[in-house]
Amino acid sequence: MQEQLEGAPLIKPSSTDHPLYDAVIDACRTVYDPEIPVNIYDLGLVYTVEISPENEVDVTMTLTAPGCPVAGEMPGWLADAILPVAGVKTVNVEITWDPPWGMEMMSDEARLELGFM
Repeated sequence: MQEQLEGAPLIKPSSTDHPLYDAVIDACRTVYDPEIPVNIYDLGLVYTVEISPENEVDVTMTLTAPGCPVAGEMPGWLADAILPVAGVKTVNVEITWDPPWGMEMMSDEARLELGFM
């Protein structure tokens, strides 16, 4: 486990000011965890979306549990959803387990959909 600098965020910030950011997030919202009826973005599984000036997209995501039955497939599903976005050049999706996913990472919409609100 990497040592954190004091005050450094556990999750790297996303490229929210990039012109493609909103379209990439919309694409992320089309991918669902097969066991949970909520998209992976609102579940909080997408940690970071970095978009380079050359429109290369790097996504860092996690899964609800290391034993997730679709662990090997979900990064490909996400890349396949993002790649058709107009302007996107390449997509790279990596899985991380640090920090581990927790229910507090879900959006209010996801909590409502799953009956936690």
